[in-house]
Amino acid sequence: MNRFSINILLRLLLLTLTIGGSMWLWYNAIPAMALVLIPVIIIQIGGIYHYLNRVNRKLTLFLESIRYEDFSIRFSADNKLGKSFQALNYQFNEVLEAFRQTRAEKEANLKYIDTIVQHISIGVLSFDMEGKIELINPAAFRLLGIYRLRNIAELKTLHPGLAELLMELHSGNKILYRTQQEQQLSINAATVRLQGRLVKLISLQNIHSELQQKELEAWQNLTKILRHEIMNSVTPIVSLIGTMREIVDLDIAPDMQHPEAIADLREALETVESRSKGIMNFVNAYRDYTTLPKPQFTTVNVKTLITSVSNLLLPELKQAGITFQTDVQAENMELHADIAQLQMVLINLVKNAMDALEHYQEPTILLKAYINTLQQICIEVTDNGPGIDADAMNKIFIPFFTTKKKGSGIGLSLSQQIIQLHGGQLKVSSLNDKGTTFYILFNN
Repeated sequence: MNRFSINILLRLLLLTLTIGGSMWLWYNAIPAMALVLIPVIIIQIGGIYHYLNRVNRKLTLFLESIRYEDFSIRFSADNKLGKSFQALNYQFNEVLEAFRQTRAEKEANLKYIDTIVQHISIGVLSFDMEGKIELINPAAFRLLGIYRLRNIAELKTLHPGLAELLMELHSGNKILYRTQQEQQLSINAATVRLQGRLVKLISLQNIHSELQQKELEAWQNLTKILRHEIMNSVTPIVSLIGTMREIVDLDIAPDMQHPEAIADLREALETVESRSKGIMNFVNAYRDYTTLPKPQFTTVNVKTLITSVSNLLLPELKQAGITFQTDVQAENMELHADIAQLQMVLINLVKNAMDALEHYQEPTILLKAYINTLQQICIEVTDNGPGIDADAMNKIFIPFFTTKKKGSGIGLSLSQQIIQLHGGQLKVSSLNDKGTTFYILFNN
């Protein structure tokens, strides 16, 4: 017989003896003593009830600990009451330990998932059907150009129409959205039901670089084809013209009675030959556009980069009477880049600004580097020239397009290609008679 049963029998035996004694005293005309034993009987009955109800209290405490997720409780105080209580306490503790481990694993998994969401480059946000934000990661803040978002409706001022698109976008669908910062966002939607509530999950990805890369590849392929076809057509023409000139000089000219006609024929042949060679030189000039070497990445200090470009161009700028200024807001800004290629881009942008400022009063060029609100390293080349008209703004990065009389139309296209190979963006803003600014943006 275990200790629990012995305790019950002893308590019942003691209660029986107490009741029997009270009755004996009552029947033997000692009622005062019998009445004294009544409280003792009540206490003993209460003790037996409390003792028997201990398991119910233990079970209630166990269930409450599960309900309120308080797994710090340990059941061991009554192990001395016998093997049955000891076994019961052991099972309760084992179940609570299993719950504790499950919760710890769940919290660890949630922490792991949250860490991934916070560090991925794809923007992620979720909101309920009223537009209340439940989750948003730093990448989404960066892509949207904001630092706080409590409700989707708050996007209306900065991104017109985006809030409505996100609310109406169905699960599994995808749309493209162009931000005011000229970013092309690919937006995907998924809808999940959590505890009876519908929650929409949105992913944002900036595909501007991918689109530019595809456009660049298309232009490169077109350029290769054009170069191949033009060279195949023009090379035989140049060769034939040389043969024709020999025929004129050796066969026709000696017997010809009209020297003026011979002179005109020679002039015509020279003109055709000159223009044909010009076309060949023009086409060969674009070989670099399709065969640009891959960047040799090193750690580049931005201030050092700006200083080197300034030293190269300063004599030419002084000779042109142009005021040149530099402004680097942080001494320790660094890039992972090919310094020679970045120098080529900056030199090209500054020289374009110099061309724009020709015959312009009080010409000024500012070369500036700073970290913008999106935590990107930004290098600006700004001039106070006449600006770029609206029609040309949409074409300046297209190969072969130029607004300069002697321009080849390859400089800006090549510069854009170099910046894309560095994972950055080359942008421009301009106002008529208020100057032009080119922006080189790198993710920090």
